[in-house]
Amino acid sequence: MARPIEALTFDARFVTELPGDPEPSNRCREVTRACYSRVAPTPVSAPRLRVLVPEVAASLGLSTEVTPTLVEVLAGNRIVDGMQPYAACYGGHQFGQWAGQLGDGRAITLGEIVAPGGERLELQLKGAGVTPYSRRADGRAVLRSSLRELVCSEAMHHLGVPTTRALSLVTTGDAVVRDILYDGHPAPEPGAIVCRVAPSFLRLGSFEIHASRGDAETLRALTRFALREHYPWLVDGERLDLPGFVAEVGRRTARMIVGWMRVGFVHGVMNTDNLSILGLTIDYGPYGWLEGFDPGWTPNTTDAGGRRYRFGNQPRIAQWNLVRFAEALAHLVDDTAPLALALGAYGDELRRLEPQMMASKLGLCARPELVDEDDELTSSLFAALGAAEIDMTLFFRRLADVDLGPSVSTEARLAPVAVAFYDADAARSAAAEPLALWLERYAARARGDLPPDERRATMHRANPIYVPRNYLVHEVIEAATRGDDAPLERLMDVLRAPYDERPGLEAYAAKRPDWARSVPGCSMLSCSS
Repeated sequence: MARPIEALTFDARFVTELPGDPEPSNRCREVTRACYSRVAPTPVSAPRLRVLVPEVAASLGLSTEVTPTLVEVLAGNRIVDGMQPYAACYGGHQFGQWAGQLGDGRAITLGEIVAPGGERLELQLKGAGVTPYSRRADGRAVLRSSLRELVCSEAMHHLGVPTTRALSLVTTGDAVVRDILYDGHPAPEPGAIVCRVAPSFLRLGSFEIHASRGDAETLRALTRFALREHYPWLVDGERLDLPGFVAEVGRRTARMIVGWMRVGFVHGVMNTDNLSILGLTIDYGPYGWLEGFDPGWTPNTTDAGGRRYRFGNQPRIAQWNLVRFAEALAHLVDDTAPLALALGAYGDELRRLEPQMMASKLGLCARPELVDEDDELTSSLFAALGAAEIDMTLFFRRLADVDLGPSVSTEARLAPVAVAFYDADAARSAAAEPLALWLERYAARARGDLPPDERRATMHRANPIYVPRNYLVHEVIEAATRGDDAPLERLMDVLRAPYDERPGLEAYAAKRPDWARSVPGCSMLSCSS
């Protein structure tokens, strides 16, 4: 039975069982020998609940009736019995360099809810005010970034990609100043708070920070807690199976990365403090969705030079981050060789899943005897897609409509996917030739592999028609800033069923319009929010 938020069952294992910061103030400082600092959210002046996601509320056993108490809690203006709010301490490698202490600089976990099924889920407010980890920032978030997290985390869930969820979006009534492009032109924006939900927000950097300080005692306590809560089969009395921990985090990370690559998602800032130990997509900052297929694209202006976190580099970066994780845990063992071996689980899982994922996108059976042929088929497809500006989402979706018949003309074969070309002339010119040649090879491979209806159904399960395209989210942000939430509600409803093509929703599947090529928020974003 759904209950009001003040009647939910809260627990606080993280703060009661792990070492905490003894200083009660939220002044910015180095916090040592502690996994968290107790800190209350900073109240806001005029909270307004803009979105409450019913599916997430149901998972918590939370009533969707909007009460003053619910709004006050989701705005950070009220703490109810059982909540013990805190900000977590962690560090991380940012853009390949150790950055030292980072921590929850604007996120505050309210507490752990014991959900109806017995699962423990953290409620965390992002944009809830200053913590000891805020450095020189204000601990706040703007409507723009908060709405982006709400939309994308929920879209990822419905796309089948492991992710944190979003329960709510509250505007605060307070302005927040941000320099969106880091170009010396800060401006006030509407403030907002999103409530995030996950079994845990522990990340690789949660372990790195204690290892970097040589604090094996706190590192061991955190590791024991993480294993007992999330990987209990890896704990046997005093024995902690650390290689098993590395291997399991690696496998889950591989599943997440394969999900990203399948749908064309680019995280934008894959620092070690932004990778979950549960293989969940967390910290939706300057993310983006591939429009024209380009493995070298990054949505992050901060990464524009080196493109470390570009789409095609995400599998390699995840592996690099996992090595840093294993190095942190190495402080707890005498023999590091088993940890090094355990790192191979990530690559093994990636090599197992990637061919299956591509086979499903192409509507093929993954046959061991054809693995080399299919790898080459995939590589030649990516080269063909890169020869012209071709929309990734539309191409793979419309590929299911290609006629596989042996005597089909080149023009007829190309027709279903021609809509994915951003340049209509290119679809009829030499730019289409590499793709036309590839389609001939693909048709020969696919003919007789699966019955037509099964092939189409397989491809439709793997290739969404609706994703939160950058320009669509930008349009929703513009409307919400004006106080119009209807476009946001419509977009979230569309994204609840991303694989089901529905009449009347053609605008949500359309290619990026020309006006969005260079608009901030549609093409590139900064880490500023």
